[in-house]
Formats: sequence, structure tokens, C-alpha cells
Amino acid sequence: MIDKMFYKTLLKKTFSDPIHITFWDGETVQYGEGTREFKLTFYDIIPKGDLLHDPSIAFGEAFMDGKIEVEGNLKELIASMYRSQESFLGNNQIYAKLLDKFSNTKKRSKENATFHYDIGNEFYKLWLDETMTYSCGYFRTADDSLMTAQQNKVAHILKKLNLREGDTLLDIGCGWGELILTAAKRYGVKATGVTLSEEQYGRVKERIIEEQHEDSVDVRLMDYRDIKHQQFDRIVSVGMIEHVGQDHLEEYFQKVNELLIDGGVSVLHSITSPKDGGTNSWIDKYIFPGGYIPAVNELVRHITEHNFLLTDLESLRRHYAKTLEKWAENFENVLEEVRKSRDERFIRMWRLYLNSCSASFQTGNIDLSQFIFTKGTNNSIPWTRDYMYK
Repeated sequence: MIDKMFYKTLLKKTFSDPIHITFWDGETVQYGEGTREFKLTFYDIIPKGDLLHDPSIAFGEAFMDGKIEVEGNLKELIASMYRSQESFLGNNQIYAKLLDKFSNTKKRSKENATFHYDIGNEFYKLWLDETMTYSCGYFRTADDSLMTAQQNKVAHILKKLNLREGDTLLDIGCGWGELILTAAKRYGVKATGVTLSEEQYGRVKERIIEEQHEDSVDVRLMDYRDIKHQQFDRIVSVGMIEHVGQDHLEEYFQKVNELLIDGGVSVLHSITSPKDGGTNSWIDKYIFPGGYIPAVNELVRHITEHNFLLTDLESLRRHYAKTLEKWAENFENVLEEVRKSRDERFIRMWRLYLNSCSASFQTGNIDLSQFIFTKGTNNSIPWTRDYMYK
């Protein structure tokens, strides 16, 4: 009885939309007036101490273990929690401040990358688009397919880099290689990608040979911090700096400064927090260990403190919400294939991850920012933004 009263008090103001909640003993209550949007069923009690200590992990693990079930759109339910001003989750930008954790040394960075990216190319191939691009797409129209949006994104970034034939390009965290291969084909540059994922490295090597770009594209299985005695005309990083960790942001920008030629251009594509940087304890434990979402002003400060000139900043928040929504839809469509090699707890974990991240972007809990900055003055960049959107 005491546990249920605690739950009722906690959940009463957790959602911005009408909801039915059924407790473990069969009692059902409705919060909010009007036609219900969702139904939340508790099949077991989540210990009160767990909820108070870390609601993100407590709810996340309860969903993974089937102790709670959602009827209705999972993404919209989570968005409803974020929109509620009185929710114990809704008022936090990223649930939690920076967690106490080990520093992302080179060894630990490799382990973290392996944890997420090396669970198998075949798994990602099931629900990513044909280009195997695992970052925010760019939807020029509402009807763009996921593949079109990913190709748009790569094209958008390459335009921002203001590439010239013969330029050298470094992609820090190159994924499955779509950007470096496209840059070589479209702009005639010499492109180098680095990754810590053995699965990604192997596939990029195959693509370079398949597409006959051995002379213009190179991929290295290494930490970007280990690149020595080399400079590049352009440096890009898409969705990698979130894995660096707060205490290594300074090191990242120092290394980019070292690797970029005078007048060189860099594009940084990163998930960001509108206010304070932080992390989510459930995502840190189950999805991206060692991750840290930097604040926009935090990245701007690092850029300017290293004497880079910030020339452009663009938000693609809604694009990432839509990208994740499409990934979540694709994931649901391939569950029978996933079940051949993964258990139900893994499936529920990924379902929660994709939908909760989409909800986070949709509600402005987190953002996606693209920064363009130069090392010193570069007067060859066009005078207006027209070149980015042609």
C-alpha cells in the first residue's frame, strides 16, 4: 500500500497527456482529462530506493525486463514525460549531470567503441539504410527516404567543408565509410578515415577495394590521437566527439589544431545539450559507455580558446528526431531476424534506446549541432550560405 501511494504521487504529474496506469495488483487509475493517449502497466514493483537513486536506470531496466509495458506509441509516451514541467524526468536536460567514471584513455576508448559498434555489421545492416550511415540524416523534404536523407547529410557536410580537388581530408570516426568515399568520388580529394571499430574498419576496407578507390581513400584502425607528423586541409567528425568524454574535449581540439593546416576548415557534427553538458546513466550503462553530451556553449568555448574562428552553427535537431523515428520503424520491421541471434531483453533495450532518443530530440531535450570553424583566417569561404544549400 505504501509503495503504491509512492507510485501514485510520483506518476501523477509525470505525463503531459492523459494516461491509464495499471498497477501490479490490477488497480487502474487515469491521470489527465480527456481521451487517454497511453496505457502503462506495472507487472512488478520497482523498488522505491532504485527510483529515487537513479530513475533512468530503474525505469530502463524495468522496461528491458518486462516489468512495465506500454500500450500506445512508446516514443510519444517518453516525449510526454519530457514535456511535463512537473515530471521528475521532464525537468532534467539529460536526466543526470556528469557521472563519475573512468577517463576515456585510449584503451578505454577502444573498449567503449567495441561495446557498441562491434556487435556485428549484420545487425546494423538490418535497420540502417543502404549506405550504413549511423548518424543524423538531413531531410530536404518531408518525403525523403532514410537513404536519401543520409546522402543529403553527407552532401551537406561536404559542401560546408568547401572542398577543392586535391585537398586532403581527415574523417575522425569514419563509421562505415560513406563520407570519405563520397568525398573522393565527388570532389577528387585524398580522404583518410580513422575508426576504433574493427567491424567498421573491415567493411570500409572492402568498400574501398570494391569501388576501386585504393589511390584516393585510406582507412586506419587507430585512435585519432595517434596520428603523427601529418596535416590535412580539411577535418570532419560526425557523431564522434560524444564519445570523447568531458575531460578529453580539450585534447580533441588540441589535436585538431595540430592536424589542420593554417587556413584549414573543420566541420564538427555533434549531439549537444542546450544548457549543461551531461549524460544519461542508462545509456551509459547499456548503449554508449563513456559517452558525454557536451553543451553548445562548451564546444564554442573550446573552439574559440584554440584560436579557431567559428564561421557557422546550424541545428539539425528535428532531422535527428525523424532519423531515429525511421530507425525505430525499421527495427520493428526486422524483429524476426533480430530474434535469430538476440534475446528479448536486447530487443526491448534497443527499442527503448531508439524511441527515447527520438523523443529527446523532438522535445528539445537534446540537440544536434553542426559547427564550421577555421584555423586562422580563411577568405576563400563563400560570402553567403548559398553554397551550402544549392
